[in-house]
Amino acid sequence: MSQDGPAPLISSRLLKQFVHATFEEVGVDKLPQVLASAGLSPAVVEAESINRLDGRAAAELYARLQQALRQFYGRGARGTLLRIGRSIWGRMTAEASFLEKAELEIIRRLPVPARRRRTVDLVAGSLRAGSESTTVHLLDTDLLLVDRSAAAAAGQESAAPICFVTLGLLEAALYWATGQPADVEEIACRAMGAPACEFKVISGGG
Repeated sequence: MSQDGPAPLISSRLLKQFVHATFEEVGVDKLPQVLASAGLSPAVVEAESINRLDGRAAAELYARLQQALRQFYGRGARGTLLRIGRSIWGRMTAEASFLEKAELEIIRRLPVPARRRRTVDLVAGSLRAGSESTTVHLLDTDLLLVDRSAAAAAGQESAAPICFVTLGLLEAALYWATGQPADVEEIACRAMGAPACEFKVISGGG
């Protein structure tokens, strides 16, 4: 299956936020079982190990951990991964730098449509890991986040979209920005052979 496009990259910061959210969701006792079921050592999620990873290796681990969760929980994995993504947004806002906090304050003062766009831009920035691989586009009144790096799908093959963590992150961010549930759908996924993972934000949601 084709995986053409930019090499998957992710920041160690986002990977650590994902790992912390996963510990919180799955539990300290159960996560080693999840890792063992996928042939992974508990050492891979230790902070020192993550700090040694470059963007490409971090993306590979990010994808493998999500694959392990999908395999371990089966049909229940979607809900688990969505909750992990929503929890990441809470960690992102709590751990925001001074400049990031200033941006968050600006967003909350904008009209709702502008809040939605700036928030999706903020999520895109967290995914692009210093590259230009993640962009946001306007589709009439809807928004489209295009993630060409697609770290969550690195090395994965699937008949259906698998980027539930990104979906949950977008839902939580948009709810924070607008106070209303967001209507977000992954309409293309690199795990399915698409050139990018694409997330459509319907304007009526939020």
